[in-house]
Amino acid sequence: MADTNEARTVPVGRSLAILGVAALAFSLAQTAVAPALGDMAAALHTSAQSVAWVLTAPLVSAAVLTPVFGRLGDMFGKRRLLVISLVLFAVGAAWAALGGSLAMVVVGRVLMGAGGGIFPLCFGIVRDEFPQERRAGAVGLISATAGIGGGLGLLMGGLLVDHASYRWIFWAGTIMAVAAAVAARFLLPESPVRTPGKVDFVGTIVLGVGITAPLIAISQATSWGWTSSRTLGLIAAGLVVLAVFVIVERRTAEPLVDMTVLARRPVLMTNVATLLIGFGMFGVFLLVPQLAQAPKASGFGFGGDATLAGLLMLPGSLMMLVAGPLSGTLTSRFGGKVPLALGGAVTATGMALLAAEHGSKGAVLGFTMIVFTGIGLSFAAMPNLIVDAVDPAKTGEATGVNALIRSVGSSLGTQVIAGILAHSITAPNPLPTEHAYTQSFLVGGAVALVAAAVSLLIPRPRTHAHVSALEEIGAAAPLPEPALAADENPPRHT
Repeated sequence: MADTNEARTVPVGRSLAILGVAALAFSLAQTAVAPALGDMAAALHTSAQSVAWVLTAPLVSAAVLTPVFGRLGDMFGKRRLLVISLVLFAVGAAWAALGGSLAMVVVGRVLMGAGGGIFPLCFGIVRDEFPQERRAGAVGLISATAGIGGGLGLLMGGLLVDHASYRWIFWAGTIMAVAAAVAARFLLPESPVRTPGKVDFVGTIVLGVGITAPLIAISQATSWGWTSSRTLGLIAAGLVVLAVFVIVERRTAEPLVDMTVLARRPVLMTNVATLLIGFGMFGVFLLVPQLAQAPKASGFGFGGDATLAGLLMLPGSLMMLVAGPLSGTLTSRFGGKVPLALGGAVTATGMALLAAEHGSKGAVLGFTMIVFTGIGLSFAAMPNLIVDAVDPAKTGEATGVNALIRSVGSSLGTQVIAGILAHSITAPNPLPTEHAYTQSFLVGGAVALVAAAVSLLIPRPRTHAHVSALEEIGAAAPLPEPALAADENPPRHT
């Protein structure tokens, strides 16, 4: 596939920095509120069960809006939709910061879910604007911010809750999103790649209902019960609606989601692996903070606060800064299935080690670094595999669906592991048992291992340009002549 902007000179470093800040703003917001839920429940005069909607609301809205924003970006311009997504996110964060009731905060968090469109739009901009030899590394680094921001969000949220106010969590998101929106509007080039068409409103509504119902059921399953009529009924209803969505989209001339693209084996298998890796990642985000804050009287907890929980995860999150570009290098040389499978295996290893030994801060810190290295390798490979498998005009749409599936996996993993911990609680012992933590780590590791196996089933792209490691990390050297001959996209220098 030839580039449409071969003669254009794109400031890669500047553009990547802007895209990275945009992605980081959203990923920080996903977990930063977790340490603040107790304070929010007290300040807003609500229950712990009700305040959980602060976590659920943006997950649901992002699930619906992510593929929509990806599709709209393909149609009307990725930079334009990136700015709109950031502005909606900033407005939502400010609304939540000012909210004096739970309802107001939840409305703000729903608007913040529009930030889910940031990732597919960033991937589309990289695909359209960056030179061929820089794309895999750039996509890998942006993908890694999903995990980096998740870990840093816990630390930031803990520090702000312990030393300031939970409202500053939302103000921080507002400031970052506004800065990224302004920079994107004036410093990012607009992609010339367009997919003319109409907005599929019917498909959007059907997808929204089909995704929202199961996600609400999964997010509330711990309190409702996995076998309750509400949980099973919502999941069943959502699956029926999603089946209808597939039928509707196949019969729509200009669908929101092209089902023929999703059915391609590279895209399908990558999405399955994405679901499984998402499951394992957010399991760690749940387990490590609970271990850190469990009282020492439990026999296995560290008796710390939210800040300690964030500090234990910080080194692991920073490892993703290394794993993301490394994944891009491996993708450029061997194809995306190699770092994806390797990432699943490394994640499974780290989870198994945490299951075997989680009684000291050093062990938890070190083994969490292994887990996040694996997640960084995997997360960076996923969008690269999607980008390689679809036409440029379908990049935003396809990566949007991939981000949606990752969110579903994250929600499922969080709730399954929360259910395992809750099942071990009894009236005489109101805390989860150590055995429950061991089981949870093993479940997360087993799912990651399955993801690695699924990754091996992804077919290799028919054509793949191999570049040197120096060029992958940004060395200003031209591609060798044989690589130029094999690649339809000559490199552009910045």
